[in-house]
Amino acid sequence: MWQYWLILSGIFFIGEIITVGFLLFWFGVAGLISMIVSFFTSNLIIQMAVFVISSVILIFATKPLVKKVSNSKTIETNASSLIGKKAIVIQDINNLNNVGQVKLGGEIWSAQSDDGSVIDANSEVEVVRIDGVKLIVKSHSNVTTSV
Repeated sequence: MWQYWLILSGIFFIGEIITVGFLLFWFGVAGLISMIVSFFTSNLIIQMAVFVISSVILIFATKPLVKKVSNSKTIETNASSLIGKKAIVIQDINNLNNVGQVKLGGEIWSAQSDDGSVIDANSEVEVVRIDGVKLIVKSHSNVTTSV
């Protein structure tokens, strides 16, 4: 019976390589544990119980590790790093006419206001989010600044 457990483990490991979800790996390890148990007993119910119990234990025992790795600090790159930055309006922002541009870090971006209000040129705004290729901004202050 150990051959079946070895084949099943191999299938789980190959499936893990294909899916890279880090879940099937633990079923493969549980299959290897069940293979070892099959050397000591030929009772299929015991082997299946060992497989199920070891799978559950391995999955739940490693869940905190997976959370720690997956919740690692993400590095803001490209456009996502613009959120929260201040920009200067160089063309009036009017969502109704779908016009408006801001200058941020030497680059000119199309922009819309987050609340639908009109924001005059030379106003300072803050980037709230990015929608496609447009920055969604909110009025930061009414201080007029030169571009």
